[in-house]
Amino acid sequence: MFSTLLSYFDLSSSCILGRGPLVAFSFFALLTLCLVLSDGNLMLMFRAKWCPNLENLSGKVVWITGASSGIGEHIAYQLASVGCKLVLSARRKEELERVKQTCLLSSRNKISDEDVLILPLDVVKFESHKAAVQKVLDHFHKIDILLNNAGKFQKSGWKDTELEIDREIFELNVLGPVSLTQAVLPHMTERNKGQLVVMSSLAGIMGAPFSRSYCSSKHALQGCFDTLRMEVGEHNIDVTVICPGPVVSQILEHAVGGRQGEAVQKGLDMNLSHMSTERCAYLSCVAIANRMYEVWITQNPILIVTYIYMFLPDLGKWMTLKAGLKRMLKD
Repeated sequence: MFSTLLSYFDLSSSCILGRGPLVAFSFFALLTLCLVLSDGNLMLMFRAKWCPNLENLSGKVVWITGASSGIGEHIAYQLASVGCKLVLSARRKEELERVKQTCLLSSRNKISDEDVLILPLDVVKFESHKAAVQKVLDHFHKIDILLNNAGKFQKSGWKDTELEIDREIFELNVLGPVSLTQAVLPHMTERNKGQLVVMSSLAGIMGAPFSRSYCSSKHALQGCFDTLRMEVGEHNIDVTVICPGPVVSQILEHAVGGRQGEAVQKGLDMNLSHMSTERCAYLSCVAIANRMYEVWITQNPILIVTYIYMFLPDLGKWMTLKAGLKRMLKD
């Protein structure tokens, strides 16, 4: 009996070759099961399950733009709970005050009132960025992590979208983060350490209908920060790109249509399930704590489609075309 067991676990080359198809099928089945049960790319899921390392962020000074609502707000709560010192930026000061109070409660006395700085900021007012950086340095004397989260969504048909909308979205979603990052970079370079995080989107990896301006801005954002990663690595500065899919948030409430002042057209919402904001924020913090290069955060079937887009692009495009717009839109 013992010899029979040994023969089963025989690791000789002939045995491995003989069982090759079975091993390959088992591996593929396991990989498929992992993907189906995941709500993020596999490396992120591994980190979240076995080594989230959120304690690594304790005491770090983290500057969050777009912190008054949505993903940025909930990332602030998550970071406060592990003892991060926070700079909260957005245009609405009263909302930032509300977020600050919740951060202090979430921290359970790990941080004090002085550890959360409210810094109202309009990211498209590029001329104000250097002064804003100086205010943060005057208060905390350092910036460990900059999270470029501020952004705006756009929803309208390709032919119904004016160029002025493209310009507005690009200024906020691309040039705003680029300008603020440029203002922070000299400080991080001088310290020879830091982390730059940008909230992109799966729309920055693959296209989505009725969001020309938004998709193209996120593609541009990905390119900007992929380039930056190569240039600042020698200064021990990491760049993390976070790509969420559909998430429960107020993004549609603040979205723009195809023309200035136009509301988003009805009937253009995608028929997709949305991840909770809290879950997205937690996974984002895991990515930040582990200084990951790029992560995808989304539920299925979008996660599997994203993998197909990346590794079998023609098949991915064919699948979305075959699905058809009518199936993709809500009734």
